[in-house]
Parts: sequence; C-alpha cells; structure tokens
Amino acid sequence: MSSEILTPVLPESVADATVVTWSKQVGDSVKQDEVLVEIETDKVVLEVPAPADGVLTEIVQQAGATVISSQLLGRMTVGAVAAAPKAAEAAPAAAAPAANAEPQTAPAARKLMAENNLSAADVEGSGKQGRILKEDVQAAVASKPAAAPATVASAPAPTVAVAASGARMEQRVPMTRLRARIAERLMYAKQSTAMLTTFNEIDMKPLMDMRAEYKDAFEKKHKAKLGFMSLFVKAAAVALQRFPEVNASIDGNDIVYHGFCDIGIAVSSDRGLVVPILRNTENMGLADIESGIAGYAAKAREGKLDMGDLTGGTFTITNGGVFGSLLSTPILNPPQSAILGMHSIQKRPVVVNDQIVIRPMMYVALSYDHRIVDGQGAVTFLKTIKELVENPVRLVLDV
Repeated sequence: MSSEILTPVLPESVADATVVTWSKQVGDSVKQDEVLVEIETDKVVLEVPAPADGVLTEIVQQAGATVISSQLLGRMTVGAVAAAPKAAEAAPAAAAPAANAEPQTAPAARKLMAENNLSAADVEGSGKQGRILKEDVQAAVASKPAAAPATVASAPAPTVAVAASGARMEQRVPMTRLRARIAERLMYAKQSTAMLTTFNEIDMKPLMDMRAEYKDAFEKKHKAKLGFMSLFVKAAAVALQRFPEVNASIDGNDIVYHGFCDIGIAVSSDRGLVVPILRNTENMGLADIESGIAGYAAKAREGKLDMGDLTGGTFTITNGGVFGSLLSTPILNPPQSAILGMHSIQKRPVVVNDQIVIRPMMYVALSYDHRIVDGQGAVTFLKTIKELVENPVRLVLDV
C-alpha cells in the first residue's frame, strides 16, 4: 500500500519551509518513526518520520525545495521490503558494517562538512549519542593539515572561492532561514520600537554563598543543578508581577497586559540563537525552572526544539556573560516590551558600609520599549531584580 509523506502542518506565522536533507534514498528500507527528511523553518528544524515500516519509493521534493503545510514530499510503500543487494555488492557491504552506523549530523554541520570536503568519519561528534554539531566540524576544519585546501580546490564547490596558497579567500553561502529570520526581527525591533536601555550592577556574593552552601543538597533532592539563571528567572517573574507594563505588549492601538509570566531564555545552538519559553514561571519553583532550562538546552543542542517551544513569551532573559561579555545592550524581542541582559561576573572593588571591599559583581541591562514603559518603571524594575538577587531569601519568602 502506498503512503504519502507530507510536510508537517506549519503554524499560521510560518508561511513555508525548506527541505534540508533526505536521510533515505529511493529503494531504502525504513522503519516506523525513523527520520526520513528534515524540514527547516525560520525557527526550527522539523523531522518528518516514517508513518510505518516499508520502502521509500519516490522523492518528490528534493533538498533545497520550498514547501508549504501538508505538501507532498515523497511516497513510500508500506509493508514492502527493499530488494536484496546483488551478490557482488553484498560482500563489500558485509565487510564495512560501520558505513550504516554513522552518527546523526545537525543540518548546519552537514552543510559545513560538504563545503570542506569532510565525511562523518573525519569529525568527532560531541552531541548526544555522538551527534555531530557545527562546532565539531569547525574544530575538524581547524585541525586539517595545511595541504588540505588543495583537495578542496579540486572538488566542485561553486559557493567557495579558493585561491592559491598565500592569496586571499572568500566564501559566499546563503543565509539559513533561522539566520534570515533573526536578521529580520532585529531590524524590525530597531525600526519599530522606541528602545532604550538602563543599567545596574548586582553584588553576586550573597547568591554565590547560598549556591555554594545548598547546591549539593538541592541537586540530591531535585535531580537538577542549582545555577544562577533560575534565581534570575524567579526574580524576573516577581518583578514582572509588580510592574505589569514591563510584562505587556502593544497590539495596534491597544496595550495587552499579560496575567502570566512566560519568560524566554536565549539559548545558543549550532543553528544560531533560539529562545524557548518557560511558561507560567510565576508558579514555578527553582527546581522546575532549572529542569526546564536544562531540558531546552539539550533539545537545542540536538535540534529537537519544536514550534510550541518557541512560540509566545512575554519577557526575555539573555546571558552574554557565558561568552565573556562584560556589558551589552540587548535588543528587544517584539512584541515584548523588555529584555534583561546578564553579563560576566568580575571581582571589583566596591564600597560596602563605607569600606572598600572586593566583591563579585555583575552588570545587568534592561532594554525596554519606551512607548509602553516609562523610565521610572524600567529603572525601578531593574532595581527590584537587583534587590531580590542580592537578598535571595526574599525570593523564598516572597517579600
């Protein structure tokens, strides 16, 4: 029985998608729920699984094709068995069983491998179950012998211009859908909002002392590590309830005040920056927040985030400090009215009780839409987060 392989139903906000790669070729056997093809939207990569056991009989949309919801991608014959290889081909196949055991490869990593004439055997995957990430390919490229470019130059690669040794090189590649969407949204944020940023600094010693004292007991009880992000998320949820305009958005001529705190956590993945949403954080404990963040980080690394993970959000937190940023101005994530930026923790001399002491300090930044949020509200909101983090007991006692 023939079965159609269709593009997944896309959300209303996503007009179309791009076929990234087929994991199987015509004539290959497939198992139920085995990934047949990967589809890239401007937010996530969607995996299209096989509906049943059978054989892939037709590929209608090749890699690079633009498709819409429920469009025909290919066909398979349910229950069929792939033809046995010829005797002459069977022996080599038996002699090299590892050929069918290559680790999964992220789409961005696969593209970079092709551009640099690398195979999966040339790259050591650091993802879950050996999944090859973009960073793994970049490391493999960096470690290639100096003579390797000559091989690349002889291979057909129209998007790469490679010159002789010592000459300058250029590489032209199309933007991924995600990168193009990020660029579009950043430009929209800059051009359509009255964005302003206020700054403050936080003494992290009380929080660091609390974490050092309770992190082992916390992990033992909740099976989750106690990090700084969960405290900032909890502090933001408390502050958002005290300052509803920071938790609001503009819809036409109306201001929509949200009675819930759905906080997006900016996460770096091999495809770019993504912002999965922790929903109803006002009702979550620290353990729930930590588990949610860890789960999203793992899904981002493995390319498993779905549309529901990234849709919505009333506020965003981004932590440039993990990359060494000392101070930055985060850009709004429309239609949200504010975004909190965390930065590196550095020991600096500060005045405490008229004494100069060395404390671990963090600069924080709040970018906000001045059309909704007044300066006083923004400054007081950020000061509230500072006070809560510097006295974490207040988060537990809700005072």
